[in-house]
Amino acid sequence: MSLVDKLDKIRSPKLQNQRETAVVLSAVEDTLKDQNHGSTPTAYFAALLALLSQSISSSKGIINKELATSVVYLLDLVTPHVPQPLLRSKFSQILTNLAPALAHHEAEAPLLRPSIGCLESLLVAQDAAAWALPQTQNGPRRAIAGLLNLAVDHRPKVRKRAQEALTKVLKSPPPSPSLDHPAADMCAATALRSLNDIASAAGKNKKHRGHGKDDQHQPGLLHALQLVKTIAGASGGWPSKKIEALCELLLNISKSSNEYLTMAAFEIFEIIFAGMADEFSSSKLPRLMEVISELKPSQNDSQLLPPWIAVISRGYDVSAQLNPQETFQKLPELFDMISGFLASSSHNIRISASECLISFMANCIPHEALLEPSVYDEKTLEKLARSAMELLSVKYQAAWMEVFNVLAAMFHTLKWRSAPLLSEVVKTVGELRGNDSFNGKKEADEVLGKAVRAMGPEAVLEILPLNLAKPKAGQAGRAWLLPILRDHVSNTNFAHFKSEFVPLSATMFQRVLEHASAEKTMEIKIFETLVQQIWALLPGYCDLPIDLTESFDQSFAELVSNLLYKQTELRADVCRALQTLVESNKEVLAMQSDQEDLVLQRRVSKSQAQKNVDHLAAFAGNLLAVLFNVYSQTLPNHRAYILRCINAYLSITPEKELMETFTRVTTMLESSLAETGSQTQADKQKQKKSEDKMPPMSHTLMDLVITIAIYLPRDSFATLFNIAALIIVKDDDPQLQKKAYKLIPRLAESETGQQALVERNEELQRLILTSAEKASAPARRDRLAAISQIVSSLPQTSLHFIPSILSEVVISAKEVNDKARTSAFNLLVLMGEKMAEGGTIVNSKVAHMPDDAPDVQASLEEFLTMVSAGLAGSTPHMVSASITALTRILYEFRDRLPGSVVEDLVQTMDLFLTSNNREIVRSVLGFVKVSVISLPTSMMVPKLETLVPNLMVWSHEHKAHFKAKVKHIIERMMRRFGAEVVEKYCPEADKKLIQNIRKTRERRKRKKDAGEGGEDEEPSNGKRKGRFESEFDEAVYGSDESEENSDASDDEALSRGKGGKRGQTFIVEDEDEPLDLLDRKALANISSTKPVKIKQPPTTKSKTKTDMDGKLLLGDDSDESDNDAMMLDFGANGNIANGKEPGDGTLEGGINAYVDAIKGSDAVQRGQRGKLKFSNKKSKNARGDEMDVDKEDGVQKVRPKQAKGQTSNGGSKEQTSNGGSKAQTSNGPRNGQSQRKGLGIGKTRGGRVVKGSASWRKKR
Repeated sequence: MSLVDKLDKIRSPKLQNQRETAVVLSAVEDTLKDQNHGSTPTAYFAALLALLSQSISSSKGIINKELATSVVYLLDLVTPHVPQPLLRSKFSQILTNLAPALAHHEAEAPLLRPSIGCLESLLVAQDAAAWALPQTQNGPRRAIAGLLNLAVDHRPKVRKRAQEALTKVLKSPPPSPSLDHPAADMCAATALRSLNDIASAAGKNKKHRGHGKDDQHQPGLLHALQLVKTIAGASGGWPSKKIEALCELLLNISKSSNEYLTMAAFEIFEIIFAGMADEFSSSKLPRLMEVISELKPSQNDSQLLPPWIAVISRGYDVSAQLNPQETFQKLPELFDMISGFLASSSHNIRISASECLISFMANCIPHEALLEPSVYDEKTLEKLARSAMELLSVKYQAAWMEVFNVLAAMFHTLKWRSAPLLSEVVKTVGELRGNDSFNGKKEADEVLGKAVRAMGPEAVLEILPLNLAKPKAGQAGRAWLLPILRDHVSNTNFAHFKSEFVPLSATMFQRVLEHASAEKTMEIKIFETLVQQIWALLPGYCDLPIDLTESFDQSFAELVSNLLYKQTELRADVCRALQTLVESNKEVLAMQSDQEDLVLQRRVSKSQAQKNVDHLAAFAGNLLAVLFNVYSQTLPNHRAYILRCINAYLSITPEKELMETFTRVTTMLESSLAETGSQTQADKQKQKKSEDKMPPMSHTLMDLVITIAIYLPRDSFATLFNIAALIIVKDDDPQLQKKAYKLIPRLAESETGQQALVERNEELQRLILTSAEKASAPARRDRLAAISQIVSSLPQTSLHFIPSILSEVVISAKEVNDKARTSAFNLLVLMGEKMAEGGTIVNSKVAHMPDDAPDVQASLEEFLTMVSAGLAGSTPHMVSASITALTRILYEFRDRLPGSVVEDLVQTMDLFLTSNNREIVRSVLGFVKVSVISLPTSMMVPKLETLVPNLMVWSHEHKAHFKAKVKHIIERMMRRFGAEVVEKYCPEADKKLIQNIRKTRERRKRKKDAGEGGEDEEPSNGKRKGRFESEFDEAVYGSDESEENSDASDDEALSRGKGGKRGQTFIVEDEDEPLDLLDRKALANISSTKPVKIKQPPTTKSKTKTDMDGKLLLGDDSDESDNDAMMLDFGANGNIANGKEPGDGTLEGGINAYVDAIKGSDAVQRGQRGKLKFSNKKSKNARGDEMDVDKEDGVQKVRPKQAKGQTSNGGSKEQTSNGGSKAQTSNGPRNGQSQRKGLGIGKTRGGRVVKGSASWRKKR
């Protein structure tokens, strides 16, 4: 921003505190005008200096604070535009006037910040001679000292401004031969002294007062560290002479328990290293690394060692970028120094050491040492290998897990140079892995996997042979190596697979064949598994092999073809391998780089990759023939991988062979279509029921035509379009028609296809329009996708296609299929964008328009008018679809449509709310919801007068969730426009709904404020995960259950798609027992969406019989006299008649306590929405810890029933010793309230359970 712009902004102040500055500026400009001085920066500068001397005096201090603040603010704006010679000449005068403001203890931030700005401009303008003046004189060094003091001020804004000024000054040194600014040493010394003083004070305070008591010094430490960071970043690193003291101080600070101090110390190291990454400052780096290495802490210092190791790691990372060869030569020494810490007893030290060694491997070994190593490089690598082998000694046994990580990093970095350097490591780790008692098998597998990827499987198997085909005595088989090889083989010799694994596979398969059709033994199953595991290695061997042209020959192609035909269980691996052969070489060719990086390209140059592709192209024709045949013999559910393989080889097939293949496929397709008759409905039903039945050949051939399409030359597109035109109008085979529509989007995937779509656009338009009546429901989505491609490439002269096809798209907005509906919505938006681009619509070319219809200009308003025509449709379905389409268009283009058009649309929808047709009103409710959420408040509030009463009419309709939808819309209105506004327009009879919503929100707010609603509340800006595919769907179909519990504003709802927190995770628990998180099946009960509790239907009241164990007994009343089961007679309160008191230690009392616990007044009950309910009301004689339960749903009760033989006066019939009374049921008291007054206290109407010597007796 220029000076003029800045001053213009001040002349029209918007804030009260800016008006004083505007007055001063006006006075200055009037003075300049009176004295005929121009409005130049120099003139402003001179006038403001005169005012400055009046407001601030060196003897009296700040005379007028308000005037001084305004003058210094203006001076800060003007000074950067003043010529530097003038600033150098006026330096003493300005510094003298600013000094009181900078040093005054009552100076406030509004005055200090512009003063610092003036000082910054002055210091930048000084030359080397001025900087040579000592600090005792009135020169730049004295000003710098003042800035350094302000840079650790307790006020954040002042501190920040001073640090910015220091940065600017130190980054603008005067012309001189020195690399550093003249004041850099002074700044570094002052900052270091300040940091040292505060750190010492904090250390002493900590010793005297104990741990955790040095909080008062921590802010000062942070400020001092920030100052050091500023100086280090501004001066290109730290002055070499003071590096040692700084490093020692920072390392001591970094062991603090305060993580912010540790982070600040590391940031300074990072700044210092980053500042040395250029060629000017790189000379300081060796000295810095020497100093840091000399500061090595003791071997077991668990506080100081990890940060020191981290600094070493970062430092040598920078060193490797500047001097890669020198750093590489030091690597063995560094490796030995850091690896010694792996023997530490501290886990943190071991972790830090292993991460440092991994960093060394990743950053300090240059690519030249791998591609073209010199003699010295080879010796260095050998030293590293010996050091790696030493890590597997017993000395480091406690750190073997960390050692394995380091070894894996070494294999990853050294790649093919690992063989034979690390062969001993592979042997040792392999022997450990083969030991059954070894616990680190997973980590060992990872190391061996990295070794396989780096050295190649051939080198690894020479060290660790499989011993499967001809096992040697005393050597166990290593079948466990096969999964490791499968996951890690890559970029190796393809010939090894042919020489090693193909014979092994034949041997294993022969053993399976020898078994013939007899019952399979475990041994035979193992052989079958080994065959599958061997061929699962093939994709890895096909991942960019280095000997493809020599090893992939005709014999292997024939072997693969036979496998594809005969071994169905191996097809997936073989197809993936063939596909990988092509794609891995094409990836190398697609790399965008001027110079080839053979390490990145894995030893395969682009020229070699091109040779590989050409070699494979020679086999492509025959392989495609095999793949086509296999594809036609495979069920649709298992074809995807074959089609991907076909696609890969089509991309490299020569044009001549490709055309021959296409001609054969199209010829077979034509004959197949001629043979295939029309499908009857019965045939379709049979086809649906039989999933294992092969589809018609025409379907298979059409899949192949679609796959080939994008690779065909331009002159064959005529045949493609003829095929599409022929099949699209065949309505007797919906699946085939569906595939024909897929041809158009498929062509759009290639540039040639896109050009063909543009050229043949009119032809495709006619095809789509003429086939509209023949389109079947299953093909609707693919037809809409084809129309989308045609519309996207529609020229400006063919816009009449949009109104011609619009009615079909609008109707599709009501499709049952969700994907078809989404495609229709996306197409409506695409049409709107195309109309917004402009152009002319020739209405005479539209099918349903007269020949003399006038042309119209394309625009969004015209598009909205076209869609609105559907509102006059003859069927409710058409009207409903039009409203849904208008809703989507309004949501997408609400900011680009004129306000009057939107108002008229809302008014029209208000009228449709009065319709008696539910289908229409359901769509209108979606429109109203989108309007309430997205349209401006000023537009919607006047519409509420009619909108709210019309909505309330449907709040009494229970079908199709109308009531819930209306309630949700009203709640959104209250949230956005205010409850009072909505209530004002609400009919008197419906104000109960408003009150209900308000009370619900207030209750929820109280719970949230009390900290009780956290579990039920959705995050206001949370993003629902997986519920809706678009913001529009969320706006229209948002569930009432979830949004009722959300207080998110509508503006937030509209912006949900742009960001926000991720959805929460919920645990779905069973009602009876909590989830066991240690169970492996617990993952199935973890949900990313909030579970909704389902209201259980009330249990039916019935008479049940139970035995002592609570098991149900089924049978008629005639069985009651049967004494085979021991029966219990329950009293009216649910307890056993004549029983003991619950909790008295007897068996009877225990049974009574159990009954009371599940059915009595103490029982937990479920109320509305399945929530647990307790009652705080205490019954008479109840204990203090009891609660009555109010349960709304029906519950089962146990009713006392007279047993046979009982008299009216309560006599009972004797039972046998192994028998008992029948369990009886009763509806009992209502609402689940037990008549028992309290657990173990109240008496029952029935008797108690009395335990006799040989029987249970039941008394009335």
